[in-house]
Amino acid sequence: MPLELVSIETDTHPLDGLYYTPSAKPKNAALFMHGNCMNFYTGPARMTPPALVHAGYACLAYNRRGHDMIASLNSRAVTGGAFQMTKEAVADNCYAAQWLCGRDHDNPLVIGHSNGGMLAVQHVADRPATPALVLLSAHLGGKSIVAHASKVGLLGGEGIEAVNAEARAMVAAGRGRDLMRLPGWWYVITAESYLDYSSALPDVLALAPQIKCPVLYIRGDKEPAHIYPAEEFAGRAGGRCDVHIVKDCDHFYGGREDAVTGIMTEWLADVMGKT
Repeated sequence: MPLELVSIETDTHPLDGLYYTPSAKPKNAALFMHGNCMNFYTGPARMTPPALVHAGYACLAYNRRGHDMIASLNSRAVTGGAFQMTKEAVADNCYAAQWLCGRDHDNPLVIGHSNGGMLAVQHVADRPATPALVLLSAHLGGKSIVAHASKVGLLGGEGIEAVNAEARAMVAAGRGRDLMRLPGWWYVITAESYLDYSSALPDVLALAPQIKCPVLYIRGDKEPAHIYPAEEFAGRAGGRCDVHIVKDCDHFYGGREDAVTGIMTEWLADVMGKT
């Protein structure tokens, strides 16, 4: 399986990634969008491309600038998931799509896990020529995600009001890029990133009617449906949407990788033969 380590230019620092290609001419390519504080070489972003290559597709798995929790580049300046902003994440996916266009893949498939799935919905809504979308435990996004997540112990849990007040006070004091503790998350986040996450995320359910291409929405049975709303998205989608709930499966698919990739490749074989 040929692999190419790539560097995708942005308006600041480049995005690192791996470009996977089959031995024969690919049927098409896929963009893989990783989840919050993850990267292109762990979890679903690592397990998915080999299955796609085996099915005849190329795949670009790449880091957004908001990858991992905190990362350093060629200096002591830091970046990463704790600093991520929605506008930057949306732009990074556009940069990656432009890179694939340079490899003669103008309309790739789009696959996203978790936060990457939420961003994938926005990406596809902006690109109606996308042939297919695969959502791997995409969360609902929008302005209600923090309230929903806090009820299951994430994003501050019961202390959400205090966290929100602290973040607003830090931004007002000109300390928006300072780190604050965030229990039940990846433990630290900047104040401005927390407020952005609370108010600026794409709303998956509101965008659903704009998605006309075929969609596969996978969720593990250990994940709450009100946060990962596969069934409701399918009911609102502007085209075909197939939902698969994977048994004995959590948000990161540990031990269930083959089941998830098997569902995905079988679905693509069906859908891409009809598009």
